[in-house]
Amino acid sequence: MCHFTQRSSTFSFPKICNIFWRFHHTSTSHLCSCNKTISDEKYQDPFQLGRKDLKNLYEDIKKELLVSAAELKEMCDYYFDGKGKAFRPMIVVLMARACNIHHNNSKEVQASQRSVAIIAEMIHTASLVHDDVIDDANSRRGKRTLNQIWGERKAVLAGDFILSAASVALARIGNTTIISVLTQVIEDLVRGEFLQLGSKENENERFAHYLEKTFKKTASLIANSCKAVSILGCPDPKVHEIAYQYGKNVGIAFQLIDDVLDFTSCADHLGKPTAADLKLGLATGPVLFACRQFPEMNAMIMRRFSKPGDVERARKYVLQSDGVQQTTYLAQRYCHAATREIRKLRPSPEREALVHLTEMVLMRDK
Repeated sequence: MCHFTQRSSTFSFPKICNIFWRFHHTSTSHLCSCNKTISDEKYQDPFQLGRKDLKNLYEDIKKELLVSAAELKEMCDYYFDGKGKAFRPMIVVLMARACNIHHNNSKEVQASQRSVAIIAEMIHTASLVHDDVIDDANSRRGKRTLNQIWGERKAVLAGDFILSAASVALARIGNTTIISVLTQVIEDLVRGEFLQLGSKENENERFAHYLEKTFKKTASLIANSCKAVSILGCPDPKVHEIAYQYGKNVGIAFQLIDDVLDFTSCADHLGKPTAADLKLGLATGPVLFACRQFPEMNAMIMRRFSKPGDVERARKYVLQSDGVQQTTYLAQRYCHAATREIRKLRPSPEREALVHLTEMVLMRDK
């Protein structure tokens, strides 16, 4: 399993070539285990369990985005329409309850902990707005992007405004440690975007680069939000680390599956174009694993699939290889690591829901 430090999130890859080769040659018979139930205990639906704490979530977000300019308000409200899954806020409130119960058997989510859930969703949405501008994307969540409707300049400003409103809400919590933890997320998002703009010629460095980018762009938000609510609910640093490690592992697994779906899901079902990463010149997990079977992909990766026919050829190679299966298996390993971490907390319905969530991450189809 790959590791990175809590603060800098720098990956350490001892003998990464051997690790990469082992993942690549793992028997596909192991892959079917992701269909088995990880938890043998009573089934807990995360979304049902977190529903109470997420009631009026999007209305509360819109209150944070209170602005007099009609057009800016319309843009800010565009993605906060209440139709999203609220995946990140749901994890945050479940982690808050699990940590509170572990500490003093408190079954209520503190107001400050719920604020972290709101802030996490705002930061996430702002990052989507900015990503769509950078990528010149034309669809998101099954509808047109802000930049397609209002133009790139206004979309950037809307994303900035959402971030500023999230910062105000963060300051209102009044805890400097929480401010430090959650502002790390914004730094990681920027660093992750820069990592995505670059590439590595060395095959092993390339995979490390990909996983570090995945942490910074996706997993850091979940990891640090989970850590923030654990700090608010429990003084034990060991619990803070459990929350962080759970969020980190689930976050990386979530993105790995997202990268798989880019090759296996249809555009209508996914809510955005498929093979989008290839068209952006990005080599994700399935591509990097496929490259072991089709070395001719190396040249395409280095030129970021820029020649005519590169995208189609690369997609064909991926689907002919076991890249999708191996990326799924790697996601499964991260989910198992998340399960091991959360099991360290005192038993509770919320803990079991977080265990079950790892299964949902693996089995999702959009």
